[in-house]
Order: sequence, then structure tokens, then C-alpha cells
Amino acid sequence: MENSPIIWWGRRDFRLADNPCLWEAAQSGAPIIPVFLWDDHIQALGAAPCWRLGKAIESFAARLESQGSRLILRKALGPDGALGALQPLLQETKARAVYWSRAYEPAAQARDAAVKTALKASGVEARSFPGHVLFEPWQVQTKSGGFYKVFTPMWKALRGTELPPALPAPERLAAPQCWPGSIPLAQCQPGEAMQRGAEIVAPYAQIGEANAAKQLQDFLDHRVQDYPVRRDLPALNGTSQLSENLSLGEISPLQCWHRAQAARQRHDVGAEAFLRQLMWRDFAYHLTHHSPHILTRNWREEWDGFAWNSDETHPHVLAWKQGRTGVPFVDAAMRELYVTGRMHNRGRMIVGSYLTKHLLCDWRIGLRWFEECLIDWDPACNAMGWQWCAGSGPDAAPYFRVFNPETQAEKFDRDQRYRRRWIAELYGRPSPEALSYFEAIPKSWGLGPTDPYPAPIVSAADGRKRALAAYEAWKLKS
Repeated sequence: MENSPIIWWGRRDFRLADNPCLWEAAQSGAPIIPVFLWDDHIQALGAAPCWRLGKAIESFAARLESQGSRLILRKALGPDGALGALQPLLQETKARAVYWSRAYEPAAQARDAAVKTALKASGVEARSFPGHVLFEPWQVQTKSGGFYKVFTPMWKALRGTELPPALPAPERLAAPQCWPGSIPLAQCQPGEAMQRGAEIVAPYAQIGEANAAKQLQDFLDHRVQDYPVRRDLPALNGTSQLSENLSLGEISPLQCWHRAQAARQRHDVGAEAFLRQLMWRDFAYHLTHHSPHILTRNWREEWDGFAWNSDETHPHVLAWKQGRTGVPFVDAAMRELYVTGRMHNRGRMIVGSYLTKHLLCDWRIGLRWFEECLIDWDPACNAMGWQWCAGSGPDAAPYFRVFNPETQAEKFDRDQRYRRRWIAELYGRPSPEALSYFEAIPKSWGLGPTDPYPAPIVSAADGRKRALAAYEAWKLKS
């Protein structure tokens, strides 16, 4: 049994450094068989996150090969799912254990619990490990014993907590005497739904553990000092740009936390704001664990009676998706999404507010569209962000706080650099990025850079009046 392999079941943890699960397996001295299972949860991903996952798998597989190891890819689709794929692997390899990093979404937790129960019943060691968040959600409680429903008290309570150091990469991953078979990634078709958009998005993706580490270093060396101000200016490279890497575990939040703490101790004033954002990410997972309905239903149940439009075929919804609302700041952000697979956080707030308040559309329409288009898609952060914008979530922007996209543009894009970069129809000599939008979008939309720019489908002033009227009508009913 001492020489029996351990199967490391990889998830969103495509890194060697600070990977508690992989570290523990390596410390045992046993041969390690890294495995990724392409299951129904992966198959259901939207086009952009699925494509980006495929790139993470490619990069991590190459990283393992450089260490004398390899990544075994198997399909695990259908009713038998992960367990149906793991059981043959256990028989083939005579592995004595399966280790994995924890997931926090309800469906993934149910899958993992069923796998753990079945494996233990058959005499196989099954262990799960932390690593995707700073604090395990069940370890964090308010003074009264419940979970935090407001961010600031959680931040104040945890900001001074001494966290364990980040783990180094294992010096060696022992290989088994015989490797099991693996399917080629192409069989899973991770980029199929992206079609021609993949070529447009690819140059903007920062793929793999090495790129993530470099990006963090660059941010802390050159941008963190001005982060509190520049993070709100979408035309500037003022943020860490690590969201896609954190989502896929190409870097850990603990690595970011310790590096930012070191910067704070050097009196880099922006480091505190960055640490706060890392905790905000933890807050999203904290809420997902304790109130999983946040992913699909109004977190505040009283909002179930609000008269949002839920018709995804409505012309206003299509105009919003296309970046053709006639409101330049909104449209610039939506086009950035198509070309880069990401959207600046200030843009996310503006497009979210415009959809849910100016257009009175259900936040779940936006949530599903982001799930289709974001390469940094994260289930917990996406849901919390949308419910924050809509006013239906925890720690939310009150519904009567309606972001005015015109005043927001004046404040955060005064020189129009952001809008010029992304909207071809409004400016002479469009930028390459603005033209790339027309290469990325579906041909069926029939849009081109010489089309006239539309008038606003709902003006900033009229949208605010409609939103407040709908809010007052709802309050009278409830």
C-alpha cells in the first residue's frame, strides 16, 4: 500500500505552488496521478469560461510534464458522473486514495459528498482540502454565531487574522510505474461554442500559473500604490488583472494576500484596498455556502414580487447584449466584454444597474449572459455582483440608488478614452479594439462599424424615473 498511487482530482486549482491538496499528496511520498474529469458541471459552462478552462488545462498539463508528471483527462458525463469515471481509474491504477480541493457551489458539494461516501465505503481514502478561499465559510461566524450578511463587519473582524504561509510547489511529484490512458482535450471541444470569438479574446487572456505570478508581481511593483483611485478608471490598467487566474486557481488568494500584506507593510497605501477586494471575493463564497439560493433566486425573498421583465427575447435585452443601447458608457463596457472576455469592474456596475433599473430587467438575464461571455466567470462573485447591482442581494446597492451612466462617464471617463477605445460608430478613425468587436460577435447580428450609432433606448433621466416609479409601486404592494 505504501507504493500505491494517490489520485489527485484537479478542479479549479491549476497550480503547483500553494496547492494544499497536491502538497499533501506529494508529502506522502506516494506516486501521484493528476486527473481532470470533464463532467456535466464542466459541460454546462458558457462559451467563454469553457474555452478559458481548456486553456488552463493545456497550460497546467505542460507544467506537469515539465516536472516529469502528466495530467490524465477523462470524460465523466451522464448519471454515473465523477464516481463512474473514478472507479475504473482506481481499478486500473490500484490507487489507494483520491484527494481533491473543495468546491462551494451546491451541485458540486453534493457531487463531492456522494463521491466521498462511495469511495470510503469501498475502502478508498477520500480527502478534500482548502485552497480556493482565504477562510473556510463554516469557520467564520459573527459574535452572535450566525454568518455575515454584510461585508464591512466581516472585513473588520478578519482583516487582522494571521493566516498560514503560502505553501511552496512540491519539489517532486512521484510518477506511477504505469500511467493510465488519457483522452485528448480536443475530444471535449472546450472552444467549440466560442467559434471565431476565440481568436479575438485569446491575446487578452493571461493563461497559466507563471503568467499569474508575473501579473501579481507587476501589479505590486507598479500599480498598487495608485490602486484606490486608478481601479475606478476603466481606460487605465489600474487593477491587478488577476480575476481569471483566481477563478481557475492558477494563483491562490492566499498567495495574493501575503504578497499584498508585505506591500502594505512597506507603506504601499493601495495594498489595503486590494486586500479588501480579496476579502470581498471570500464574502461571495461565504454567502454561497450559507445561503446557496443566492446563485439562482433573489437573496432577499421579498424581491420575488418585484415586476422585473424576465423575457430574454425583448428587444431591449438584445440591444443591451449587443452594446447598442445608445448609452456610450454602457455600450463600451459590453463591447469590452466581447473583445477581451472581461469587463472592468466600474463597467460591470454600470451595465448591471442599467439592465436591472433603467431597463427593469431581471438580474438573472445579466447573470446568464456574463456566465456565457466572461473568461473570469466565477459562480459566487457573478451572483453576488448581479444581486448587488439589482438591490435584491446582501449588502446591496439600494434600489433607489440608480447609477446614472452619463454622470458616471463624466466622473470616470472624462476624456472619453474608454468609450473611444470600444465604440467605432461614434468616433472617426476607430481603434483596432473597437473594430475587433465586429469580428467577435455573431455574424447573425449583422452589425458593422459603419452602422449609425443608435439613440438611447432609455435615457438616463427617463430610466431613473421608471425605476423609482416601479420601486414605489412595489413597496405599496408589499
